[in-house]
Amino acid sequence: MRALIAPLIVAPMVAGFMPAAAQNPSADQIINSLRPSGNLVMGGTRGIRLAPSGDASSQPQVAPPPAQAQPRVAASKPVPIPAAATAAPAVNLTVNFANGSAELTPAAIRTLDELGRALSSKDLAGYRFRIEGHTDTVGSLDYNRALSERRAEAVVDYVAKKYGVDPSRLQAVGMGEDGLLVPTPPQTPEPRNRRVQVINLGA
Repeated sequence: MRALIAPLIVAPMVAGFMPAAAQNPSADQIINSLRPSGNLVMGGTRGIRLAPSGDASSQPQVAPPPAQAQPRVAASKPVPIPAAATAAPAVNLTVNFANGSAELTPAAIRTLDELGRALSSKDLAGYRFRIEGHTDTVGSLDYNRALSERRAEAVVDYVAKKYGVDPSRLQAVGMGEDGLLVPTPPQTPEPRNRRVQVINLGA
């Protein structure tokens, strides 16, 4: 049985352990993680993850590409990922939703307040972001894709309305089980796979 609260992660396209909600980065840390340090189109930057406090490597690290799981065949085609996104800056955030729902919890709102402040800052005002919803393998492919899309849209809706971020800068995409962060068999609950990836797509 899944927990009452299903955590999603606003995360980079890299493997690694996810930080706990209390260890989510501040708006300034999000800005630093999402600000390009190279040419996004040519892949001059990589996504980073913030190591949990107490870890020996407490500084942000460049992480390796994710391991690939054997995908289940979906009824609908997955949404293609732009080539630039695979090398673009990204950031990890834990965003909690009620199980099977796209309703934001109070903890999720606190996290998205930091994201909203970052995306509405002058440092990131000139960039567009792809917000991808991901799930674990529990449930059907079609259900998971629809749920992940609703959750990605909930993130976009919140930061757009509360922080005045232009919705045209935010692309919400439901990926469902495509691109598992942690490869698992079907019907396997894995909190690290229930996440949203936020990727800087450039100007």
